[in-house]
Amino acid sequence: MRTVQDDLGATVPLPQGAVTRVVSLVPSLTEALAATRREALVGATDWCTHPADLDVPRVRGTKNPDRAAVAALAPELVVCVQEENRELDVRRLRDAGIPVWVGVVESVDDALRVLRTLLVDVLGWGEPAWLTEVERRWAPGPGTPPRARVAVPIWRDPWMVVGARTYTTDLLDRAGLANVYAGDEDRYPRVEVDDLDRAGADVVLLPDEPYVFTAQDGPEAFSRTPTRLVSGRVLTWYGPAMLEAADLLTSVPATGTHGAPRDDPPSPR
Repeated sequence: MRTVQDDLGATVPLPQGAVTRVVSLVPSLTEALAATRREALVGATDWCTHPADLDVPRVRGTKNPDRAAVAALAPELVVCVQEENRELDVRRLRDAGIPVWVGVVESVDDALRVLRTLLVDVLGWGEPAWLTEVERRWAPGPGTPPRARVAVPIWRDPWMVVGARTYTTDLLDRAGLANVYAGDEDRYPRVEVDDLDRAGADVVLLPDEPYVFTAQDGPEAFSRTPTRLVSGRVLTWYGPAMLEAADLLTSVPATGTHGAPRDDPPSPR
C-alpha cells in the first residue's frame, strides 16, 4: 500500500504499482484516462461523452453519482475535481472505504499539473504522448497584447458568463483572447443580455454546454456583437481536448458573425 495527497490535502491510499481500476466522475478526465489506458477505466458518468465509443458502466451524473453503483465496480480509485463534484459525495465514498482523489483546476497551469500528477504520479501510468503535445502547445509564450476581446455565456434565462479564476478564461488569455468579464469578482457572474451585448466584446462565443446554444437559440439575442457557435468541450475540457482548443482559438474571431456555422458537431450531452 502507498499513499498520495490530493489537491485538497487529503491522504489517499493506493495499491503498490499502477492503478488498474478507476472510476471517473469528471468528463474531461474520463477522456484523458481513456486516451491513456482505456482498459483501466471501469466506470464513468452519464456526461462522459468522449471518446464517443467509450463502453463502460455509467454511474449517473457528476453532482448526483450513484454511490452504490460506484462501490459495486470495486474501484481502486475514484477521480474527482473540486468544481465538478460535491464534497458530500467525496466524503461518503471515502466513508465507504473507497479511495477518492480530488483535483483543483482554475487555470491552464492547474490543468496541466493535475493531468500530469494524476496520470504519472497517482495512477503510475507514465507520460502519454498526447500530454507531452498538450504541454508543448500550451506552454507560456512571450506576453503580447490580446488580439481580440470575447465573452462566453454558459447559460441563458438567467444569462451567466465565464468570469475570473476559471480554466476557460486562462485558456482564452493564452490564446490571445481577453475575456471582458475576467475582472469580475464572481467566477460565473449573472448578467443582463443587453449589458452583455454592450460589454465591448469583438465576438461572443456561444458554446453547446452546459447550455446548448444553437443557431436558433442564442445569436438572436445580440444586436450589436457578432456571435460564434463553438464546442463547449473545447473551451472547458482539459486533456486531449486542449489540442483541439489550440486549433480552434487561433481562428477566433476570424468568422464571428451572427449565426455562423459551428466549427464541429455538438457533443451528445
